[in-house]
Amino acid sequence: MSELGNLMAGLLAALFAAAAVLNLMTPGFVRGLIHRGEFARGFYYWVGGAQALTALFLALHQTRIWGGILGGAILFVTVVSLLNRRQYLYALPAILAMLALAPAMA
Repeated sequence: MSELGNLMAGLLAALFAAAAVLNLMTPGFVRGLIHRGEFARGFYYWVGGAQALTALFLALHQTRIWGGILGGAILFVTVVSLLNRRQYLYALPAILAMLALAPAMA
C-alpha cells in the first residue's frame, strides 16, 4: 500500500472518529441541527456509532475496504441530504471527503 494511501486513510479515520465523538456526546448545537433536519430522536447515536465503526475499519489495514464502503455510504447519504435541502456550501466538505476515500483505498 502506498504512503499516500496510508496517510489519507489515517486522516479520514481521525475525521470520522472526531465526528463520532461529536455525535455521541451530542452537545446542544448538534441536537438542534438534527431536530431541525426532521430526523428521528436519537438519530445522532446511530450516526455516531456508524462513524466510530468507520474510523475503526479505516484505521486497520485488514478492514480498510469495509471502512471505505461504510464511509462512502455515510458521506453519500450526507451529501444527498444536504443537497436536497439546498445547502450546497455545507455539502462541499463531505464531497471532498468522498473524493479522498479513493486514494485511501488504493
